[in-house]
Amino acid sequence: MTADDQKKAAAAAALEFVQAGNKVGLGTGSTANHFITALAEKARGGFDVECVATSRASFQLASGLGLRMTTLEKQSHLDVTVDGTDEFDGNFQLIKGGGGALLVEKIVATSSRYMVVIADQSKKVDALGKFPLAVEVVPFGVNATAWKIDRALRICDLKGKLQLRLMDGKPFVTDSGNAIIDITIGHIPEPRRLDNLLKSIPGVVDHGLFIDICGIVLMGTDDGVKTFRKG
Repeated sequence: MTADDQKKAAAAAALEFVQAGNKVGLGTGSTANHFITALAEKARGGFDVECVATSRASFQLASGLGLRMTTLEKQSHLDVTVDGTDEFDGNFQLIKGGGGALLVEKIVATSSRYMVVIADQSKKVDALGKFPLAVEVVPFGVNATAWKIDRALRICDLKGKLQLRLMDGKPFVTDSGNAIIDITIGHIPEPRRLDNLLKSIPGVVDHGLFIDICGIVLMGTDDGVKTFRKG
């Protein structure tokens, strides 16, 4: 199976965690798109759900496929969020943010009773850090915020290369109007410590470390979908 086939299999398996009448958070990215497509196909058969998207792109895809959409302003608590990940470890800790939607993804996931992550087998790692860590920052004082982020890394005995994310030669802008600093670290031995330090920095809106949020991972493999449950 290709990585995309594994993503599709995991996305299809996630449908079992969604019940009729549920309020569902829809993730962002290629893997989440497979789930949105599968959920929309099931909904066309009379399966009624109401969804909250984590990005404009996901909203456009879901609404275009006929899914009934709502917002957290109208529905403050969701039953389940299904989303992809850039990587996950054995402690159900994630790195997300490659698609730039990490802030809204985290808001939606933590507004849900539980979060189901879908992934291909390449996303499983022994320790986080292989994939760059995205840090969403306010546009004002980006260089000053980057300096403080570098200090936080040093406190954790980490060396990271910081890079302002660009698109078409200009600073990437999130749906919330913020910038993103990508940090190439390689290995994060204490994700929870780094999580707390980054959150304490003025100018940092949020970051791509998802700690104590995900409880179920569905991983597509050549031998089928493997289910990991926390606890």
